[in-house]
Amino acid sequence: MTDQAIRLASDTGALQKLPAWSGVVDQEWQARTDALVAYRKQLPPDTDVDRVLESLLQRSDQASGVRGTRWKTRLPIAPNRPDTLSPVRLVIARCQVDYVGRLTAHLPMAPRLLLVKADGSVSIHADDRAYKPLNWMSPPCWLEEEPGVWTVRNKADESLVITIDEVLHESSHTLGVDPGLVKDGVEAHLQELLAAHPDVLGEGFTLVRREYMTAIGPVDLLCRAAGKHVAVEIKRRGDIDGVEQLTRYLELMNRDPLLAPVGGVFAAQQIKPQARTLAEDRAIRCVVVDYDALRGAKSDDLRLF
Repeated sequence: MTDQAIRLASDTGALQKLPAWSGVVDQEWQARTDALVAYRKQLPPDTDVDRVLESLLQRSDQASGVRGTRWKTRLPIAPNRPDTLSPVRLVIARCQVDYVGRLTAHLPMAPRLLLVKADGSVSIHADDRAYKPLNWMSPPCWLEEEPGVWTVRNKADESLVITIDEVLHESSHTLGVDPGLVKDGVEAHLQELLAAHPDVLGEGFTLVRREYMTAIGPVDLLCRAAGKHVAVEIKRRGDIDGVEQLTRYLELMNRDPLLAPVGGVFAAQQIKPQARTLAEDRAIRCVVVDYDALRGAKSDDLRLF
């Protein structure tokens, strides 16, 4: 029946010959065609459209309570684009996870949150941390779904195999285009000044790009120094959260052979002792920035000379 539905969906002429076809149905079908054309424009050029259709039919079956059909869906997940309105998919399931790539890692069977984001990333979360996933696959990647097994692959031939014992909850939500993080005036100006004077961060620093975009957000500055890339996170007041944020960027960027090795610099007007200790433990260099000196303003501090 599934194959017949796909053939009918692909052949409008066959549908129009059905006895129940009418002018109202014709109008609705044209609206469906226009919607599909708009949807296909969002897909990468090499997308297998039949596979997409199978996936949509699978979702329809699941919503209707139909079970038992053998599905295999291999969907290229599109890169993040401003006009993409793909839904974010949340699945809470009892599952085990196996990563195979440059190394191997195993997560035993337990309840976890599976997150498929519109930017293409697939991540596995537990309830014992606020933000860092247990494992993940960054875009571009492909999600293959079979009953009880998800397999996520990327171009580097790494794979994330998620074996699902029981689905406890599943939902999808379209979040739309995010306006992005709005920095306060001082922090935004500090980024602008450091981009204009990267040598303040260290000898030989040159700017590659401001707001270098990664799959998990923008790095304030991407620089080069001593022949390697350096990711710079800028804060008005440096605390542990800022160090953790930079750590996540570095973990992701060092997976990219075109960037690696990538060092880290944590720059702020003030850096808390705990944040400095954590940064140094992770080989991240801390730089305290004099905002007034950087913008050419005179300090109000009283001086003898």
